[in-house]
Amino acid sequence: MLKTILWDNDGVLVDTEHLYFAATRDVLARRGIALSEEQYHELFLAQSRGILYFAERHGWPEGELDEVRRERSALYADLLREHSRVLDGVEEVLRALHGRYAMGIVTSSQREHFDIIHENSGLLQYFDFVLAAGDYSEPKPHPAPYLKGVERAGVRKAECLVVEDSERGLASATAAGIRCVIVPSRLTAGRRFTAAHRVLGNIRELPAIL
Repeated sequence: MLKTILWDNDGVLVDTEHLYFAATRDVLARRGIALSEEQYHELFLAQSRGILYFAERHGWPEGELDEVRRERSALYADLLREHSRVLDGVEEVLRALHGRYAMGIVTSSQREHFDIIHENSGLLQYFDFVLAAGDYSEPKPHPAPYLKGVERAGVRKAECLVVEDSERGLASATAAGIRCVIVPSRLTAGRRFTAAHRVLGNIRELPAIL
């Protein structure tokens, strides 16, 4: 029996993944490195290699990786303040599920960025808890984030369902032994999610399959 739904944040609840891509692309461009959407998808959303890939490939000097991350964090925060928005249909679905299931957010976002995103989103009223970067031992695709979510919810894995949009998130949920429904985002549409419990066309399809 399903008791708890664990939600990813970026690309599932809010339309922010393209902003993180833009911030990453721009800080790399300052260093003469081009980043396409396809590269971003593979390195960040599929393989989870991230900015470290470029540091190793280009032999950045000591301290450069940390500086790039600081620059990107600041730029991303600015973009979020101007452009983050709740994805279509999300609040409608959350309202319908609220009270029927316990719900938590399990995100790779830094808490600073998460707070900016949800300062005016109106979504947090539907959730029982939030786990962000730093609240678990290892990031996605490691199972730690969703294992922590199960622990926080106080239920068994079989009583949980994860809602994700990326290969990295699916891998995390699958490794944790939890069923995962995929709602592809603009950056992951058309990808193969063979390990998913279901792949939905949009978030409004979720209540009907629970």
